[in-house]
Amino acid sequence: MEKMREDPEMRERDFETYKLLLELWSRENPIKTAKLQVLLAVNGILVSAITISGGFTANQWFVYLAGALFSLIWTFSIGRTSLFQDVWHTKIKELQNRYPNDTRFSILETQNERRKARFLLRIMGGISSKWYLLFAPLGFSIAWLSVLIFTR
Repeated sequence: MEKMREDPEMRERDFETYKLLLELWSRENPIKTAKLQVLLAVNGILVSAITISGGFTANQWFVYLAGALFSLIWTFSIGRTSLFQDVWHTKIKELQNRYPNDTRFSILETQNERRKARFLLRIMGGISSKWYLLFAPLGFSIAWLSVLIFTR
């Protein structure tokens, strides 16, 4: 099979696409962070309100149900944001694979640099945010449902 001759114009168009995808991918990070912070704040407020109003008793069932529903909605909301970040990353990876010798397309490849980071940072920063972003609201939802069930 004859090897296709590389088109410099195509490479530059692909690089412009790469930069746009990289921007889309990076824009999802502050959105995920904001959603997580609001989730934590709302759950903290709910727990504080329950504590001030007499503690975890059966007559607070509507607060537990609200906490479960809000947290479940956050699970899907953060999940959608994470999904699109993954989609952008997949498209970025496809362009990177198309041009393996062009370092402009490999800005997100940081394995070697991460190995050089301090040990504690590698440990603490080694967990992908998508895991705690997805499981935190799901965990809150399960916790609120558990409180609802066990206080009835």
